[in-house]
Amino acid sequence: MPFGEQPAYLRVAGDLRKKIVGGELAPHSRLPSQARIRQEYGVSDTVALEARKVLMAEGLVEGRSGSGTYVREHPAPRKIARSGYRTIAGSNPFRQEQSDERAKGSWESRSEQEEASPEIASRLQLTVGERVMRTSYVFRSAGEVAMLSTSWEPLALTGRTPVMLPEEGPLAGRGVVERMAAIDVIVDNLVEEVGARPGLAEENLALGGVPGRTVLVVARTFYASGRAVETADVIIPADRNRVMYHLPVK
Repeated sequence: MPFGEQPAYLRVAGDLRKKIVGGELAPHSRLPSQARIRQEYGVSDTVALEARKVLMAEGLVEGRSGSGTYVREHPAPRKIARSGYRTIAGSNPFRQEQSDERAKGSWESRSEQEEASPEIASRLQLTVGERVMRTSYVFRSAGEVAMLSTSWEPLALTGRTPVMLPEEGPLAGRGVVERMAAIDVIVDNLVEEVGARPGLAEENLALGGVPGRTVLVVARTFYASGRAVETADVIIPADRNRVMYHLPVK
């Protein structure tokens, strides 16, 4: 193959992609069949199949058992605002996760104690197996799951205090900074790392059931005088969201 020339399946996928993005192939419409792709582009069955696989991997189309392959709907990406920590009046974990006063939605949470895994122990500066409080959140916007979040806090710090359960007690839902201040722990720093990976099966199911979806993971850790007091993973679909940071210039 000459330098710079694309394989046939990529050229076919590229043309179909243009039709999808340009609206010629509208959301929920059926993608041309393998036989039609073969005939229209003058390619083999193998090339037609590989082109469809590319579009599926990119999340542009989805297969429906016994029916065919259809163009997926792609709403305008939501902006997940991150702007450092601000105390937010009222109990609203959805807004606390997004750091956006306009953020609205509902959520469910569940807290339970567990032993720190090697990864969580490293993030919280604990010994593997130490007890932590794990809280899982499901956030919904307009009735659809928009975000998942799981946080971990060391029970050596919060155990047997009024803030042991993040969503129960006198400071339920008030956020890490306020809750820790109530037990005389002053949070003064946070670190966020943003990465992308394939969604786990249970994550994809919770986020809409699309297999192979890529998710963005915001790994966040709060510190008080260098001690990690809470760490969390915020998980959002990469194809429907953009993480937007507002940071002060000092």
